[in-house]
Amino acid sequence: MRDRAKPFPVDLIDGLSTVLYRSPLDIANSFSSLLKPIISHSALVIFTKDCPLQPLKRTGDPSIVDRVEIAELEKIGQLVMATGAPAWDATSVIGHENHRVAAIFAATDALLVLVDPVETAPATISMDTKRRLVPALWELVAISIRQQVATAPLDHLRDSRMANIERSRLVAELTDAHSTTLELILTVLRSRDTTDSIARQSARDIASAAMVQLRSVSDRDRSLSEEPVARAFERLRRDLRPLTQFGDLDVQFVEPPIDGRALPGEIAHAGRAIVRSAVLTLAEQDGVGRVRIQWDCDGSNLLIGIRDDGPGDLTSETQSVHKLAARVDALAGKLTVSGTPGWGSNIDVRLPLDMPAAFQGIQPEWGLTNRERDVMKLVAEGARNRAIAAALTISEHTVKFHVANVLRKVGATNRAELAAVLR
Repeated sequence: MRDRAKPFPVDLIDGLSTVLYRSPLDIANSFSSLLKPIISHSALVIFTKDCPLQPLKRTGDPSIVDRVEIAELEKIGQLVMATGAPAWDATSVIGHENHRVAAIFAATDALLVLVDPVETAPATISMDTKRRLVPALWELVAISIRQQVATAPLDHLRDSRMANIERSRLVAELTDAHSTTLELILTVLRSRDTTDSIARQSARDIASAAMVQLRSVSDRDRSLSEEPVARAFERLRRDLRPLTQFGDLDVQFVEPPIDGRALPGEIAHAGRAIVRSAVLTLAEQDGVGRVRIQWDCDGSNLLIGIRDDGPGDLTSETQSVHKLAARVDALAGKLTVSGTPGWGSNIDVRLPLDMPAAFQGIQPEWGLTNRERDVMKLVAEGARNRAIAAALTISEHTVKFHVANVLRKVGATNRAELAAVLR
C-alpha cells in the first residue's frame, strides 16, 4: 500500500526502484501495482522479444491473461506503429474478447498493454502529464528487462539455449504432422468418389484455412526463435545510437550480408549484449575515439569483430574482457583479444548457431541399450524428464527408469555428473 505521508512523486520513485529490481518473471505484477494509482486496469501484458523463450509477461484478470495470444498483441502493436504514438483509447481483441486498451512501445521494441484502462492519478496531475508519465516509467522498466536478460546467470543462458532447441524441434514436428494430416484430408475430399460436392467444397475450404492458420502459428513462433542477421544488426545499431548522438565516440558499422541463415533468438540477443558490453569496455580506455563493429555469418557461426583506435594494450586478463569471455563460453563460443601498441585492440567473437554435441563419450563397456543411449544424450543436453518423454514418445515414469539404469551403469550419482562424464 502506498505510504500517504510521502508526496506522490517521491512515492512513485520509491515504487519504481522496487520494480526495476524485480526479475523479468515477476516484473509484470510489480509494474501493475505501481501503475494502478495512475491508471487502473483489469490486466497488464508485456510482449518483449528480448526474452525469446518467455516473450509474454502478464498479470491480472485470469479470463484475459490466460487466453491472450501473441497474434492479438501483434495487431495491437500494428495499431500503435500506424499512429506513431501510444494508443490510449483503442479497442482491440485481447484474450479472445474486445476490450479497451492502452498500448505503448518502448525504445527496446517491447510492448506494454493495459486492458480496460481508467485514469485514476491525483487530480493535481494533468491529463497530459499522466500520459507522459506512464510511457516514461515503461521506458525504464523495458530497459531493466533487457539488462536483466543480458546479464542473466551463465547457467540460465545454457538452459535457455537447450530449451529453445527443444521448443523449435517440437514446433517443427507438430507443424509437419498437422500439415501431413491436412494434406491427406484434402486428398480424400478431392477424390471423385465423393459425391456431395457442397460438403466437399466446404470441407476443402475449412482444411485449407486450417493449414494457413497452422503455418501462421509456425511463422510467428519462428519470428520469436529466429532473427535474420541483417535485422539483428539493425537492432544493435539502434541500441548504440545514443553513443553516436550524445557521446564523443565515433561508432562505425560494417553491414552483414542481407541473406544467409537466420540467427537463433538467444544468439541474436546475446550477440547484441556482448557487443554493447565490449564497446563500453573499449570506450573506457584513454585515447579511444573510434570503434568499428562488424558482423558476419558463415552458416554455422555468428562472427563478431570489434576494433578500436586506442592504446592497443587490452588483454584477456582485463576484468571486463574476462567477464565477456565467460558469457561467450556459456554459449559454447570463443572470444579472442589482440592488439598493437599505439594502433588499437581487436575483440573477435565466434558464437555457434547450433549447440555442439555434448555426447561424444559414450563407452561400449557401459552396456547401454539403444533407448538408454538416447536418454543419456538428452540428459547430457540438459533436457528434463518431461521433455525427454515427449522427444522419445515414452512416459515420464519410463524416463525415470532409464535414467536410473544409466546412472547405475555409468557410475554417476546425479544428472550433472552424468553430463560431466560425457564431456
